[in-house]
Amino acid sequence: MKYLLLVGALNGALAVILGAFGAHGLKDRVDTSMLEVWSTASQYHFYHALGLLLIGLLARQFGGAGLVTAGWIMFAGMLIFSGSLYILVLTGQKWLGAVTPLGGLALIVAWLWLAWSLWRNAT
Repeated sequence: MKYLLLVGALNGALAVILGAFGAHGLKDRVDTSMLEVWSTASQYHFYHALGLLLIGLLARQFGGAGLVTAGWIMFAGMLIFSGSLYILVLTGQKWLGAVTPLGGLALIVAWLWLAWSLWRNAT
């Protein structure tokens, strides 16, 4: 629980740093479409950093291994989804676009796991 809060907070800061880097450091280095890809990566990164904080707080309040599992799945999804997009923009390796949906799937699973865990704890 504590680690999810820590990971969420650190990823919130990292998402802001990477978002600013994309807006200021990459604008003269990559084309507009790649800036949009970077923006998507940093937005999803930030949203899910907040999600990790939420899950950490819920796990602290209600307990339950299911909530913690949802948090770690969300973290893995963030790494794969946003990470693959960041690397794609920086390297131009287009094959990474095939990896990104796996991260998106993990994010969906994390939200559904969270919902299931909350439902199970409420009954």
